[in-house]
Amino acid sequence: MTNNDVLRRLRYAFEYNNSTMSDIMALGGQTPSREQMISWLSKDDDSEFGAMADVDLARFLNGLIVHRRGRKDGPQPEPEQRLNNNIILRKLKIALDFKDDDILEVMTLADFRLSKPELSAFFRRADHKHFRACQDQVLRNFIKGLQLKYRPGIDAESQE
Repeated sequence: MTNNDVLRRLRYAFEYNNSTMSDIMALGGQTPSREQMISWLSKDDDSEFGAMADVDLARFLNGLIVHRRGRKDGPQPEPEQRLNNNIILRKLKIALDFKDDDILEVMTLADFRLSKPELSAFFRRADHKHFRACQDQVLRNFIKGLQLKYRPGIDAESQE
């Protein structure tokens, strides 16, 4: 999944409008122009499409954490220069204040089965012997489950 896919799917799952998306991004330390936000949210084959850099998605996810949980005391975390699905999943877990059981419940909503040990492997350090890279399919199904949880009655397939 591209960064733009993640951003679009999260926007749809939480029913955020462009203004809210910009506000969340500002909480993460960057205030994008209206045109920039539209280019990130445009479909890949749209003429207005603009690829979103890892650091920009990291800023959005940091802003989502602040938006949903409030600003923490002390210095704010710097956005990561390189993102992977494991980091994205971890940031979503923090933003939503989810425990492992909450994530597994959301995955079940999307008809995706995952065991607790498989899930915990995504949150380990990369050099740990039980670390496992989070594949696109896992992240896609997690966001689909979020959509089903936060927008019940909306067909999750219609956004794909």
